[in-house]
Amino acid sequence: MSTLPLIAHRRPDAVVAWRGSMPVSARQFLGEVEHIAGQLPPGRHVLNLCSDRYRFAVSLAACIVSGRISLLPSTHTPEMIRQMRCIAPDVFCIVDQGADRGDIDLSTFHYPETVPPPAADPAIPEIDCTQVVAQVFTSGSTGMPLPHLKRWGSLVRNVRAEAERLGIGAAHAILGTVPPQHMYGLESTVLMPLQSGAALHAGHPFYPADICVALASLPRPRVLVTTPYHLRALLKDQATLPAVDQLLSATAPLSQDLANEAESRFGAPLHEIYGCTETGQLASRRTTAGAEWHTLPAVHLRREGEVIWAEGGHIDSPSCLADVIELTGDGPVSTTFLLHGRHADLVNIAGKRTSLAYLNHQLNAIPGVQDGVFLLPREDSPDSIGRLTALVVAPGLTPAALTQALRERIDPVFLPRPLLFVDALPRNATGKLPRQITQELLATLQSRAATGMPA
Repeated sequence: MSTLPLIAHRRPDAVVAWRGSMPVSARQFLGEVEHIAGQLPPGRHVLNLCSDRYRFAVSLAACIVSGRISLLPSTHTPEMIRQMRCIAPDVFCIVDQGADRGDIDLSTFHYPETVPPPAADPAIPEIDCTQVVAQVFTSGSTGMPLPHLKRWGSLVRNVRAEAERLGIGAAHAILGTVPPQHMYGLESTVLMPLQSGAALHAGHPFYPADICVALASLPRPRVLVTTPYHLRALLKDQATLPAVDQLLSATAPLSQDLANEAESRFGAPLHEIYGCTETGQLASRRTTAGAEWHTLPAVHLRREGEVIWAEGGHIDSPSCLADVIELTGDGPVSTTFLLHGRHADLVNIAGKRTSLAYLNHQLNAIPGVQDGVFLLPREDSPDSIGRLTALVVAPGLTPAALTQALRERIDPVFLPRPLLFVDALPRNATGKLPRQITQELLATLQSRAATGMPA
């Protein structure tokens, strides 16, 4: 049996996490893992809702050492929880004091406020590489989430390759603005520090001022793991930014202008991570150096007709990618590529083609636009043959001025009809726009417009 250790911290007093300005040792972490693992109720499947990233990590590790599987759905809506119960009837949830359970109807284990110290230096558990430790979910065509198994060996090889690419080691402290329940947050703010000897930050700061306070509390070298949405808000809101030594971004395309400003203001290199639910992280790039992506060590992409497959490295079996990718190496196999968007985001109107990613980039590059997104028509809409919609946060612009600015950037056939102004977009904790919530907002705005009510 091939195994890999639960953590890479070999000394009992090595720092595994920072809770505020207080360090947490490997000794304390392993002791809490052992204690929590012995307290968990029956049930093999777990929904980990801990808001404290350290307690999330302890709970995750306790589930791993006790042979349980952590479920990582994209949302925690009542409907999603119902679907989780259909998939795993024995599921229970773990919560801490700050967790928001909302309407979640599951049996609950409450993370204890105090945990006894370990009697001795605990041994570092070795985990079977083939053990399934998590299930992540993508949306199926029927609306039922499709589970993807994540095995310990694959996850560890993935985050170790990420740490190697980014130069992350035992000296680093890692702060994340993304929740640990999201695949990017799980990989880059929990598993990567645990498997590189670095220290994770227990907090989950969201507002720019809170992010800056949390960063300033950490020793250097320090890493900020974030999204374009949070990065844009930080740069806009804060006149002075704490120094960091590495910036990491994912979940949405990052423009070179934003990357240049971030590197200049923070005084640190910025890298983007590319991946998907099925494969995990696949590639990285330093955005200011160019558009080309470089696969993680031992991973390569292979073209077979019109299909791109990812394989090698941490990927257990070849996986088909849903994105529009152009290989830049010689031949059908390459470790470098350009990313042009998702197949589902391609727009074809009157014989002209573009992508939502391109349109969104042009919209958000207009001075005065704070946030904005193009939307495809619903498939059941009478306008399904075309007529894009855009939702925009731009309090200082008029519709006429914004439309004129768009005319200078995109083909008129792609101009949004209608162009709707809103106070804010319903982005989630990773900066993404959940499709259902966005469509509900759009339906409300269009209904108000039809009745003459202000949007």
